[in-house]
Amino acid sequence: MATFSATKTSEATVSHPRDLVWDVLTDPATIARLTPMVRSITADGDLWHWQLVRIPVLGQSFELGFTEAMTYDPKSTITFRHAPPRQGKELAGTDGRYDLRDADGEGATRLRIELTVSVELPFPRLARPAIQATMHGVLAAMGAGFARSIEKELRTRAA
Repeated sequence: MATFSATKTSEATVSHPRDLVWDVLTDPATIARLTPMVRSITADGDLWHWQLVRIPVLGQSFELGFTEAMTYDPKSTITFRHAPPRQGKELAGTDGRYDLRDADGEGATRLRIELTVSVELPFPRLARPAIQATMHGVLAAMGAGFARSIEKELRTRAA
């Protein structure tokens, strides 16, 4: 087993108030529904367990789950870090943050998302370039889908 990681940072201005964006980002069921390739998110207090759909990597597919400890600075920052359970092992995890601030223009929010995904897979380190290219592709697809979905969700909630 080798560990592989990929990092993605995204920034956008959403034409919705920070309170509304915050409400969406702190709701695990909504985040699961809006994020491609996420089957479910189960929350136990500030611990969120993410379950992904099967993701193909170099001719094999993996169904990964991971637990994140969520920390909140209300309406400003959400920080998450991998917090695997004491019993058992998780092969994947993420670390990152959401930053929200008021944007120029009334009622708009500047949203910055930064995350690093790490995963242990049964491939040699020699496969790193191919696996990291796959990971970056998956993160890009998830990010693009999430951006479309959160905008639609915010429009619906604002109506």
